[in-house]
Amino acid sequence: MLKFDHVSKRYSDGGDALRDVSFHLKKGEIAFLTGHSGAGKSTLLKLVAIMELCNQGHILLDGQNLSKVKKKYIPFVRRDLGLIFQDNKLLNDRTVFDNVALPLIVSGYRIQEVSRRVRAVLDKVGLSGKEKKFPLALSGGEQQRVGIARAFVNKPKLILADEPTGNLDPELSKEIMGVFEQFQKVGVSVLIASHDENLVSKIGHRVLTLDHGQLVTS
Repeated sequence: MLKFDHVSKRYSDGGDALRDVSFHLKKGEIAFLTGHSGAGKSTLLKLVAIMELCNQGHILLDGQNLSKVKKKYIPFVRRDLGLIFQDNKLLNDRTVFDNVALPLIVSGYRIQEVSRRVRAVLDKVGLSGKEKKFPLALSGGEQQRVGIARAFVNKPKLILADEPTGNLDPELSKEIMGVFEQFQKVGVSVLIASHDENLVSKIGHRVLTLDHGQLVTS
């Protein structure tokens, strides 16, 4: 599914964000990406989302070399990705339904298909009946579920989650991980950047640890 083959990333100031990173994330696999602040976690996610390009090595997403994707085709490649952020990045002036539907509308889906998919994914994340609510009327955990629903509604092959439980208490964090595990059952791969050592150790999924840009456990 996702393969890093001796990947290095150096910024213009001469700093090495990643050095010779190699790993393989299989279809339907969940893995945590851990490491100290500045270890390279966010850079790694940005490389997968083609927000940055590596200087050396190759990154393959379902066999496609991301370094060779032409700029005009990047939006099409990103349709295979679901992006989840710690701060949700929800549109507070739009309903839950509209927030989740946005990726489908941008992709040109018909309204009937949009409605069917949105209601199905909201049911999957436990938000049925809250389609007409606005984000600020929801709890923090519910807002994060909206973000997860939006990331999954386009049926991506891979979900990238950057500190998705950073603002949640341990019980809600466990619930969010349960949602990810539901997606895993239908073949979606999930890569979660997290500094929550307690959560990582309790859940029991594979751990990729970065230390100053180098992968020290995989």
